[in-house]
Amino acid sequence: MQGAQVIQEDVVARLFEPDLITPEQHRDLVQMERTDQPEVRLMLAVMEDAVATFQRYASESGRRNRRLFEEAESWINSTDTSWPYSFENICAALRFEPETLRKGLHTWRAQREEGGRSMYRFPFRRVNGKRHSISLRDRTMRNSA
Repeated sequence: MQGAQVIQEDVVARLFEPDLITPEQHRDLVQMERTDQPEVRLMLAVMEDAVATFQRYASESGRRNRRLFEEAESWINSTDTSWPYSFENICAALRFEPETLRKGLHTWRAQREEGGRSMYRFPFRRVNGKRHSISLRDRTMRNSA
């Protein structure tokens, strides 16, 4: 009878034992978001800037505006993969389809030239970033406080 009681106590005690997880097991369960990686965030910022420049200066006049547009357009149209921040490599890292993105931008430009679409506003929100604002209080309020 005592043997059965000891077995029962062991079973009950095991119910309240904490589960042990090794650091390797924990890392497998909790994965870092892709946007938490600084390299990925930089690639997203480069892509966002290139698309914004392409759209902003697509129909602008002026030598500087034309040059900025042509630089963005040549970067987007380039199939070079020899450097890490090329259009093709950034698309691969962000899991974008480069040809689909190129086609969409050229379609957008054609519609814009026909008088259709205006500039697209990015729905991106900054992740892991905080905006700080510093405001100066009125000196008269500081003296009265």
